[in-house]
Amino acid sequence: FKALGAYLLGSVIGSLLLGALRGVDIRTQGSGNAGGTNALRTQGWAFALGVIVVDVGKAVLAVGWLPGVELPGIGIDPDVDRAWLAVVCAAAVVFGHVYPVWYEFRGGKGAATLIGAVAVLSPPALVPILLTWLACVALSGYVGLGTMVATATLPVYFAFARPLSLPLLVFGVVMAAFVVYTHRSNIERMRAGVENRARRLWLLRPR
Repeated sequence: FKALGAYLLGSVIGSLLLGALRGVDIRTQGSGNAGGTNALRTQGWAFALGVIVVDVGKAVLAVGWLPGVELPGIGIDPDVDRAWLAVVCAAAVVFGHVYPVWYEFRGGKGAATLIGAVAVLSPPALVPILLTWLACVALSGYVGLGTMVATATLPVYFAFARPLSLPLLVFGVVMAAFVVYTHRSNIERMRAGVENRARRLWLLRPR
């Protein structure tokens, strides 16, 4: 039931919630994606920042608060492993963001929500994720590629972290594969040579 609650929290999409207040649906603009990158490109920095706050915040609630709270009719089962419950809720909130029940199952690609989940599960893991993302975007200019490569550091980090946590390792592998899947359209555009680049972050762009 708590995994379902995490999924429903994930289904609250920042860009669509804030877009409704502005009277726009960003799924009809830009790349058509309801994530933060498209929000930034089509609506500006202030809107994108609000989107990130919502999408990261719901993950923090789903992973940091929901597993340990007693809900009406849903107590805390001492037989349920807390580590596994946390990663299941983390995966569920990311899945809800990508396939939101409130918005016809058309959401974002899960990156910001995943960051929020990792911030609760293992804050030190954010360091390699962010450094890898920055390095990849600086070298290639592709935000989507940076997101995929950065997420791939999760299972590597968890595999070498001590003490080894099987729930976190499994979560890292599943999320790395899922983020590649959600960015399959980016992969197709990169192969076709039509993917947009973040020119301000692309340090090695042609002069």
